[in-house]
Amino acid sequence: MSDKLTLIVGATINTSRYAYFAASRLARAGVPFIPIGIKTGEVFGEKIIDLRSKPQLENIHTITLYIGTANQEEWIDYLIGLSPKRIIFNPGTENPIFFQKANAKGIEVLEACTLVMLSANQY
Repeated sequence: MSDKLTLIVGATINTSRYAYFAASRLARAGVPFIPIGIKTGEVFGEKIIDLRSKPQLENIHTITLYIGTANQEEWIDYLIGLSPKRIIFNPGTENPIFFQKANAKGIEVLEACTLVMLSANQY
């Protein structure tokens, strides 16, 4: 349905976490996604990639963040280096320094909720 390959940062198999809900909604909407985080496991047929390995990924359209501001610093340059078209800062992940760095590289920055965007067909 969509060619907006999405990187879910902070992916988890914990069914009570918003990152898990996002994987579920993206899968149902037919949006391809790559889960990445420090947890292991699989979500909706996709193996969670270890964020600590900073894998080189290509053609990432959207990064949707599910890691709090306090845990973002070591990943900012890596994530920007993936050259996404946009980064969605879900509630609780807002980070002015990250916003500024992404904007400086021409990346669209949204303070939004991936789940709401999907529900409203605004993804």
